[in-house]
Amino acid sequence: MTFVRTDLGNIALKASWKTVVDTQFCTTIGDHKGVTVSTVEHLLAALAANGIDNIRVELDGPELPIMDGCSHFFSTLLEQAGTRDQQAPRRILRVLKTVSVAEGSRTATLSPSPFYELSVEFDFGERASIETQHLTFRPSRDNFLNLIAPARTFGLLADAEKLRAVGLAKGASLENTVVYDGSKVLNEEGLRYTDECARHKILDAMGDLHLAGGLILGKFHGVRAGHGLHYKLLQALFADPTQYSVTSGQ
Repeated sequence: MTFVRTDLGNIALKASWKTVVDTQFCTTIGDHKGVTVSTVEHLLAALAANGIDNIRVELDGPELPIMDGCSHFFSTLLEQAGTRDQQAPRRILRVLKTVSVAEGSRTATLSPSPFYELSVEFDFGERASIETQHLTFRPSRDNFLNLIAPARTFGLLADAEKLRAVGLAKGASLENTVVYDGSKVLNEEGLRYTDECARHKILDAMGDLHLAGGLILGKFHGVRAGHGLHYKLLQALFADPTQYSVTSGQ
């Protein structure tokens, strides 16, 4: 998987956990010259759901379009475009040992499993009084399109105000972000799902973990996890060759 900056003379960046350079607000990949592409996770999630791990993505700027804050448009466009079988076998990453990383009460874990499954637990803790959301998901193209892809990114109003005060998150709005003020949702249309936060956490995890470079046979579990922990989890997994195996398959 390669992202190509056409505005900079077709500089290509490999989509890999090894090229991640920032995870503060989204996942950003880059090279040693400072060329970057940010917010790759929403497209990568759609690619993972469609079984696509060999693609060239051309863009004329430093960030993928946020659209309405989810993966639905990417998934729809991929479905319309279709896929092409290739001669090279697919790379399959099998998790052999349980690997975990943590930051305080936030954790991310990969454990052995005969299939790919993701489960999340999410709440804002003491920052906003929403009930903890739990969700388990086993990806396929159809269930991703219907159950996960439309779930939007989200955040707290207090955080948005702080970011804008320092010149960040200028593109965030109620058009592409679910905004909470305490437990109240400020978006006029409300939520698309009662557990939309958990569904978007599944989406983000699928996108970030696709940077492993193939189909994962293992179970992911995240508790308030985000891009930073997803990245650290891949670093921890690949740090020890006895924790995984790589094979080829269909």
